[in-house]
Amino acid sequence: MKICVAGGAGFIGSNFIHYMINKYRDMQIVCIDALTYAGNLENLEIIRENINFKFYRGNILDEIFLNKVFEKENFDVVVNFAAESHVDRSIKNGKIFLETNIIGTKNLMDMCLKYNVKKYHHVSTDEVYGDLSLNDDRKFLESDVLKPSSTYGVSKASSDMLVMSYYRTFNLQVTISRCSNNYGPYQYPEKLIPVAIIKAIKDEKIPLYGTGENIRDWIHVYDHVIGIDKIIREGKVGEIYNISSGVEVSNLDIVKTILKILGKDYSLINHVEDRLGHDKKYSIDSRKIKNELSFECSVNFKEGIEETVNWYLNNLTWVEEVLKDKYIEV
Repeated sequence: MKICVAGGAGFIGSNFIHYMINKYRDMQIVCIDALTYAGNLENLEIIRENINFKFYRGNILDEIFLNKVFEKENFDVVVNFAAESHVDRSIKNGKIFLETNIIGTKNLMDMCLKYNVKKYHHVSTDEVYGDLSLNDDRKFLESDVLKPSSTYGVSKASSDMLVMSYYRTFNLQVTISRCSNNYGPYQYPEKLIPVAIIKAIKDEKIPLYGTGENIRDWIHVYDHVIGIDKIIREGKVGEIYNISSGVEVSNLDIVKTILKILGKDYSLINHVEDRLGHDKKYSIDSRKIKNELSFECSVNFKEGIEETVNWYLNNLTWVEEVLKDKYIEV
C-alpha cells in the first residue's frame, strides 16, 4: 500500500507517519507539506532515511505540484492533515484558512479522482460542532448539525461538507474523522499545552484566556493516529467518525497540572483578556468508532501529560529550532 500524507510534517501528521511506518514494514509513505510555520522536517528526522519514506515540499493549493506528485506516485490512499488550525490566527486573518482548508481539500480530492486513488480520508475537528455551555452534559454526535464559531471551524465544516459532496456526486471513496483536542510530542508551541510547558520551564508567565474555565476533551496524539488507521482500514465508506478519550479538563486545570509536574508555582498563571467568541466547552460522543471499529484509547491522561512534559524537557533544542524565524510569541 502506498499512502500520501498531506501535511505530514505537522504535529498530528508526523505522529501518524511515525506510527504507520513503524507498524507496517511494507507500507510506502509519501509526505507532502508546504513547510509553513507549523510544518517542520525536524519532526520526521529519524525516519527520513527509511527506504519506505519519501518527502515532497509543496502546497496543496498548487495544482501543478499536485499533478506531478500524483502522476508519479500512484497512491492507494490519501490522508489529509494539511490545514491551518489555530483559532487565534483565523481571527486575525481568515483568508488563508478558507483557501487551504477548503480549496486545498478540493484540489486533493480532484487529484484522487483524476489518478484513481482508492480512498480519501479527511482529518477534521470537533470544532465544527460549535460549543456547549459549561453545565451541559450533552455530547455531539456525528449526525448533529454543524454550528462552528470561528473562521477556522467554518473552514473545516465547509471542507467536511465538500468531502461528502464528492462522495455523493463522484462516488469518491471517502471517510472523515473528527477528533477532540490533541496533545503529545512535536506539537508546535502555539497551542495551550506546549506553550504552558515552555513558559513554565523558562519561569515565564503563562497567558491563560479569561478565567480558564473553558473545557476541552483531551486525547493523546498516539491514540488519535491509531483511530485514523482503523478508519482507513476498516471504516465504512461515506461515514464520519468522532475520535475522543472522554477526558474533559478545563484549561486552568491543564495548566495547573503542568506546573505541578514541573514543580512550579501557580503564580506563573497570567489571566489575560478572553479570546473573541471563545468556545466554552467541547464534548463529542465516540461510541460509533468504539462499537463499529473496536477502537479504545490506550494512553492514560495522567501518564500521557507527564510523558509530554518530559518530551519537551528532553527536546528543548527542537523547540528552539522550530521557533527560529517564526512569527509567534512564546
